[in-house]
Amino acid sequence: MALIRPLTPADHCELLVIYDDAVATQAPAIYSVRQVRAWRAQIADGSLLTVALSQGFGLVSCAQSGEIEAFALMQPADRLSLLYCRGRSARQGHGTGLLVQLESLCRQRGLGQLRTEASQLSRPLLQRQGWRVAWVEVLLIDGIPFRRYCMTKSLIPLP
Repeated sequence: MALIRPLTPADHCELLVIYDDAVATQAPAIYSVRQVRAWRAQIADGSLLTVALSQGFGLVSCAQSGEIEAFALMQPADRLSLLYCRGRSARQGHGTGLLVQLESLCRQRGLGQLRTEASQLSRPLLQRQGWRVAWVEVLLIDGIPFRRYCMTKSLIPLP
């Protein structure tokens, strides 16, 4: 079982590496070469991610060695803004574990619903965890269109 712990400022540099690894290793199966290139160019700058990491709260999932394999960030408090996993650790439960713990923390904070804009990579995982697509939109990154899924999840138990 992976160790999940709070994300700290000391993790920020490693999270940039994980983000880039996730896109480089997993996106080519779904996205075009031009899309992957545009996505990775955003990561190379790093400033947007650094700002989000400093303003949000999140968790990291670590291997037995303690090395971070995946992370998730809420920013603002009701929005899952980032969920990324190294390619070598994909489909090993890191994303699911992060989502379960973040949802628990959000319930404890009194939140009734969460939202996100999911990529084609993360949408299936989120749907398996009970998230629902509210609508689909097209985002332009460096003039390249990307489809993303605006999703929500209720944290209020049904009666």
